[in-house]
Amino acid sequence: MANGGIIGPLRVVCTPSTKITTFTSSGTFQKRNCTATVPEIMVVAGGGGGGANKGGGGGAGGYRTSTCVSMPNAALAVTVGGGGNGATGCVPLGAVGVKGSNSVIACVMTSTGGGFGGGSGSGAPVRAGGPGGSGGGAAEQSPAPAGSGNTPPVSPSQGNNGGTASDCGGSNVGSGGGGGASAVGANASGPSAGNGGAGTANDITGSCVTYSGGGGGGANAKTKGSGGAGGGGNGGQNSSPTTAATAGSANTGGGGGGGNENSTGAGGNGGSGIVVIKETVPKCASGVWNINDHFSNVKCSTWIHRRATIDYLVVAGGGGAFGWKGGGAGAGGYRASGYGPSPLRGSALSLKVGSYTVTVGAGGSGGPGSAPSGQGNSGNNSTFDSITSAGGSGGMMAPGTNTAGGSGGGGRLSANPGAAGNTPPTDPPQGNSGGAGGGTGPGANSGGGGGGATAAGAAGSNGNSGAGGAGAPNTILGPDSSYAGGGGGGGDCAGGSGGAGGGGTGAGGGTEPQTKGGCGTANTGGGAGGGGTYPSTAVTQAAGGSGIVVVRVPSGFTLAGTPCCAFTGSTHPGGDKIAKFTASGTLTIS
Repeated sequence: MANGGIIGPLRVVCTPSTKITTFTSSGTFQKRNCTATVPEIMVVAGGGGGGANKGGGGGAGGYRTSTCVSMPNAALAVTVGGGGNGATGCVPLGAVGVKGSNSVIACVMTSTGGGFGGGSGSGAPVRAGGPGGSGGGAAEQSPAPAGSGNTPPVSPSQGNNGGTASDCGGSNVGSGGGGGASAVGANASGPSAGNGGAGTANDITGSCVTYSGGGGGGANAKTKGSGGAGGGGNGGQNSSPTTAATAGSANTGGGGGGGNENSTGAGGNGGSGIVVIKETVPKCASGVWNINDHFSNVKCSTWIHRRATIDYLVVAGGGGAFGWKGGGAGAGGYRASGYGPSPLRGSALSLKVGSYTVTVGAGGSGGPGSAPSGQGNSGNNSTFDSITSAGGSGGMMAPGTNTAGGSGGGGRLSANPGAAGNTPPTDPPQGNSGGAGGGTGPGANSGGGGGGATAAGAAGSNGNSGAGGAGAPNTILGPDSSYAGGGGGGGDCAGGSGGAGGGGTGAGGGTEPQTKGGCGTANTGGGAGGGGTYPSTAVTQAAGGSGIVVVRVPSGFTLAGTPCCAFTGSTHPGGDKIAKFTASGTLTIS
C-alpha cells in the first residue's frame, strides 16, 4: 500500500461480552485477560446432613454473593463443598448428620457448610442441631437448642438458625427444620415437624434458581417437615404413608431432611454447593494509523501511552522498642497525595498502564530489656514506584545510639535527646523527631515519646513518660483512619500514651518480670511503646506495626494485585478504584 499499511479498523468498536463460569465441582478460575472485570459472584456451600430417628433437618449451606469484585489476573483455586451425609437409621440410634463442606474462591470469598441435624433415640443422642452457614434443626425433645446460622459471622449474613423440636409424649414428636438462606428453620409444633427455612433466588446463571433451602424435620407421626425452597430435602414420617427422608438437591446447598422413627429412619444427605462467576470482557479497537507514522513515533518514544493519575498512601513499618525506661519508637514514614492533612500532601503520580512492584515494610522487632545501652530495631521501608517511606527509628536506651528514621525514637531518661525524624529528608516531611527522656533519678525516670507523622514525640518529665507523636488521618480508603503514630515512652511510673495512628502505649513500673509496652498496630506503621523498669527478669520488648500501601485511580482504570491475600481491591461510591496492600506484591494498572 502507498501509505505503508494501516493499523486498526476504520471506526471505534466496543462490544463487551459476558461470560458465566459455573463450578459444580472444584476447579480453577482465571479471568480471560487483564481487562476483564467481575461484576458478580455467587458462592454456595454444601448443605448439612439430616439427623436420624425423628432427626432435625440439616442446615442449608452458606449463601454469599458480591458485586464489583476485584480479582487478580491469576489462576485461583475454586472449591465446591460437598453435602454432609445424613445419619444412618441403624446404629447408633439418634446419630447426628454430618456438617456440609465449605465452598471457596481462594482469597476472595468463603461460604460455610450447613450445620448437621440433631438426632434422637436411645442411648445418649446429640439432640442439638449443629452450627454452620445455616444451622441444623434440633431433634425430638425441647429444649434442645437448634444450630446457629451465619457461623462464622459475615455481613451480609450467609444463613439463618435452625428450628427447635417438640415432645408431646407417645407418638406426638416432631423435630425442627434446618435454617435456610432467607429464613430460619421452623420450630416443630406438637406432632408436626418444622419445615426447612426458605432459600434465596438468584439469576446469575441467566435462569432464576433458588439456592440454600433448609431440610425439613423428621417425625414419628404423619406430619413431616417439608424442605425449604432452594433444594431442601423433606423429612421422614412414620405413617399415612411411611416416607423416608430425602436428600438436599445437588448444587443448591440444600439441607438433608431429618429421618423418621422406623427402620428407614436415616437422615437425608445434604446437597452439594455451587460457585458461579460472571465476567465482562471488553472487546474494543480504535483508530486509523499510517504504519510509517506508527514506526516513527515508536522509534522516537512519542507513541501514545495511556496514563493514570494516581493518588497514594505509603506508610513504612514502625520502629521496635527498647527496654528499661526506654523511649517510645518512631512511627514509619508517612507519604501521601490527594488525601490527609493538606500540608503533608505530595504531588500525585502519572503512571503508564502496566505492572508495578509494591513493598510493604515490616515493623521493627523489639530489643532486649536489660542492656545498658542500645536501640530497638528500625522498621522497614515501604515503596511504590518513586515514592519511598523510611522505616521508623527504634526506641532508645542511651545517647550515641539514636539512629534516625521516618519518625525518630524517643530518648531514655535524664534529658537524653530523641532521634531525628524525616530521615532521609522529603518534602513534605515524612515524620518528626522523638522526644527527649526526663526525670531526676530512680523512681522518677522516664522515656520520651516516639515521633509521629504530624507531631514530635513529647519529652519525658519527672515521673511522667512522654506521649507518642500523633499520626495523620487519611480518607483515601473511604473511612477516616489514622496512620503513623509514635510509641509512648516507658518509665519508673506511668508509661506514655501511644500517638493516634497505631502507636503503642509505653510501660511503667517495676513489677516482676519486666513490663513491656504495647506493639504498634499492624498496617498503620505505628511505633512500639517503650519498656518499663528492669527489676531482675528482663523481657524482649514490643515490635512496631507493619506499614501499608494504598493506590487510588479514576473510574476508567482497573486495578489488580498479587498475591491475592496481600491485596484488597474496592470501588469507592464515587467510582474511583482503590488497591490496598497489607504485604508486598505487584499492582497491575489497566
